[in-house]
Amino acid sequence: MNVPPPYRDVTVGALLTRLAESIPDNEALVYADRNLRFTFAELEAEARLIARGLMAIGVERGERVALWATNVPEWVVLQFALAKIGAILVTVNTSLRAHEMEYLLQQSEAGTVITISGFKDVNYVNVLREIGAVGGDRLPNLKRSIFIPRGEETCPEDFMPYAALRDRAAEVTEAELDARESQVGLDDVINMQYTSGTTGFPKGVMLSSRNIVNNAYWMAQGLGYSPLDRLCLCVPLFHCFGCVIGVLGAYTHGACLCPIEFFEARKVLETVEAERCTSLYGVPTMFLAEMEDREFSRFNLSSLRTGVMAGALCPEALMKRAIAEMNLREITIIYGLTEASPGITQTRRDDTLEHRTQTVGEVLPEMEVKIIDPASGATLGANQHGELCVRGYNVMRGYYNNPEATAKAIDADGWLRTGDQATMDEAGYVRITGRIKDLIIRGGENISPKEIEDHLRQHPAVSDVYVYAIKSEFFGEEVGAAVKLKAGESATEEELKTFCQGQLARFKIPRYWRFVTDFPMTASGKIQKFKLREAHEEELSL
Repeated sequence: MNVPPPYRDVTVGALLTRLAESIPDNEALVYADRNLRFTFAELEAEARLIARGLMAIGVERGERVALWATNVPEWVVLQFALAKIGAILVTVNTSLRAHEMEYLLQQSEAGTVITISGFKDVNYVNVLREIGAVGGDRLPNLKRSIFIPRGEETCPEDFMPYAALRDRAAEVTEAELDARESQVGLDDVINMQYTSGTTGFPKGVMLSSRNIVNNAYWMAQGLGYSPLDRLCLCVPLFHCFGCVIGVLGAYTHGACLCPIEFFEARKVLETVEAERCTSLYGVPTMFLAEMEDREFSRFNLSSLRTGVMAGALCPEALMKRAIAEMNLREITIIYGLTEASPGITQTRRDDTLEHRTQTVGEVLPEMEVKIIDPASGATLGANQHGELCVRGYNVMRGYYNNPEATAKAIDADGWLRTGDQATMDEAGYVRITGRIKDLIIRGGENISPKEIEDHLRQHPAVSDVYVYAIKSEFFGEEVGAAVKLKAGESATEEELKTFCQGQLARFKIPRYWRFVTDFPMTASGKIQKFKLREAHEEELSL
């Protein structure tokens, strides 16, 4: 007899197989606007077909496969197909520019890139051609580029059409796929996600099935998921929020996914109503945009019960509105970071409004959290400010090809230093009070100040520049920059923005600019960014 969900301690590939065996006829993946509906049995069959096609074209176990696409149906299929053959899914931010994409493909040593035509103002095909991903020699590890068409699009020259994977699947038998999948272990790296840090260049976080399946399981337990639930997933799949808390969280408990290809408030409301979704995810700005849609009142959201708000602290007024106006009475807050798979803490479905707005909840099961003095490493007591550290099954396997950074992040006893300043009260509730790192989180996007600073310092008129977070009611944080110009040189805010365009993803370009003659420093000569931020925010409030 097949054991029904929930499931844990299984590989990503085996998770879908379990669902196909136990609840084969339950809906698994629904794109209502495309009239596409997969049951778990159908999704398993499709993932196996694509897996065999990937084997046929030579994708090897352990090969890094970069997926640069919005939340298209193929994304979910590939998440499981790649896992079944032991390849490593490298998730790619949809906003990357040419030099950022070239860095990712080089650093990950990706053997395959799979892409769509583009998103917003970025043409992915042109970018890949520009950096030599097709027909060039700048990326020696890259063997193949695969194109996923949307609608009536035709496959560009030099790219392999995604349909070829189906066509070539016949070259590999089901038994050969089973043999390959049987070699994939729980602790094998199955996913790599690039995350920004204070050192500037993003690092490839290596995650295993044990990391992400079990973490997804515990967060879904916190949401009270069952096969009766339906999740409207409008956050990007390239984030852990999408592919772990979203896809794997739903599937560990047999729930159905109703993804949105890219965030549109109206489409979210339409999907929730049409599919009777019980759960909804987003960063605070997404929930705000949905409630401020001019036709919000006409949508029936009575099916909603729970969901996740993450990526930024939720203002109390917004949480009250989400509960009252969207029926999200059991919505939870999750805090974490990619290196932790990602969830570390979660509020309970029945927590008070205060706990859901002033804290990020309690530590998830099967992991430990402690607050330390960042200088001495000593463990601090209740309600004392320090750095939050976590230890458990969820801690990443390390940064790809970066043992030095890995050693700095994870100590000899297995504790991951998050870089976040926090307190923990006597009841175990955690409050995030700041960041020991300088990382900016804008609407759920991690932004490295150093990356922006390094680029702006190349401008001929710029003597020096420092980038920091500016508080924002809408995004949580916006990017601010304090710029010191060279003597006798001039530059305007618009000129500096233009200098960034095409070189930095749009969300990384500073919104707020301030021209200064000097920078506040400590006695030892270190820049005091908090003073720059405070002065800038004070000016903006005038």
